[in-house]
Amino acid sequence: MSSLKRRQFLQYSSLVIASGMMTSCGQSPDPAASDAPATKTLDQVTYGTNWYAQAEHGGFYQAVATGIYEEHGLDVTIQMGGPQTNGTQLLMSGTLDFFMGYATDVIKGVEEGIPKITVAAMFQKDPQVLIAHPDQGIESLADLQGRPIYVSAAANNTYWPFLKSKYGFTDDQKRPYNFTVGPFLADKNVAQQGYLSSEPLKIEQEGGFEPVVLLLADSGYNPYATTIETRREIVESNPDLVQRFVDASIKGWYSYLENPEPGNALIQEANPEMSSEQIAYGIAKLKEHGILLSGDALEQGIGVMTAERWQNFFEFMVEAGVFKADTDYTQAFTLDFIGKPLG
Repeated sequence: MSSLKRRQFLQYSSLVIASGMMTSCGQSPDPAASDAPATKTLDQVTYGTNWYAQAEHGGFYQAVATGIYEEHGLDVTIQMGGPQTNGTQLLMSGTLDFFMGYATDVIKGVEEGIPKITVAAMFQKDPQVLIAHPDQGIESLADLQGRPIYVSAAANNTYWPFLKSKYGFTDDQKRPYNFTVGPFLADKNVAQQGYLSSEPLKIEQEGGFEPVVLLLADSGYNPYATTIETRREIVESNPDLVQRFVDASIKGWYSYLENPEPGNALIQEANPEMSSEQIAYGIAKLKEHGILLSGDALEQGIGVMTAERWQNFFEFMVEAGVFKADTDYTQAFTLDFIGKPLG
């Protein structure tokens, strides 16, 4: 039995058994068979992701596919994101009730007076990586100093200041990243950003070689990722709704790690270009590197956050020049909805 199963079997056995029964028949759950009364009114909730549907979003799609959200009194619509998605704008306008955020952005929101707040973090490690060619003497992030690197504009307020502060990277190394691997494949001397569970496989497929993949989280870059953000007024006026959404999403992730088939079917329905090979690769990398289950999550479970880690991240990024030292970063998160028995 795997370490995941040993740690979580007793608490989540009823969830896993229920999911297994539904997926073994290759069918979606029958709403009429739910323990909840047939006439029960479900709360309508819209959750926005930060990119096209993929394995990195699997737990949320799994919670829809297996009826976990419904069991918690929720009718959840997942609104797929993309490169032009402005999650904060959609969240604050009321188009979304919850959004897949990240630590730097929510603290920046505090500085700008935007009343949004993080209520859970699905990923203990940010899957952000830098990718280099093999046989170029690249074994660590320090080896990339001085080399051209394709990075997105978002890097300027996330991991790039970390790289400058810790490894001496300079702005003249940056090249504009257009979310394709073509420029990288054409030049062995350059590196590019990517997601641990995505771009490396694409490079293997198109380039015919296995790239060097450097996970920033393993070198000290420690923000929470794939967070659940919401408006502060929802936390204050309807904490029960927030708790149910957080609990159900966490259960969805445990279920997805055990048997991802129901969630994968919805992912591919939403994003037909997402191949089964890519999904399988993504799941394998999430597990291999402890993206969801590492650190505090090993003892306290998926979704957990700590005030100490938020403080450490904030203080480092203040030193890196990203945040103002007098920012009340504690307004960016609440621990009220995580680290407790799931409802």
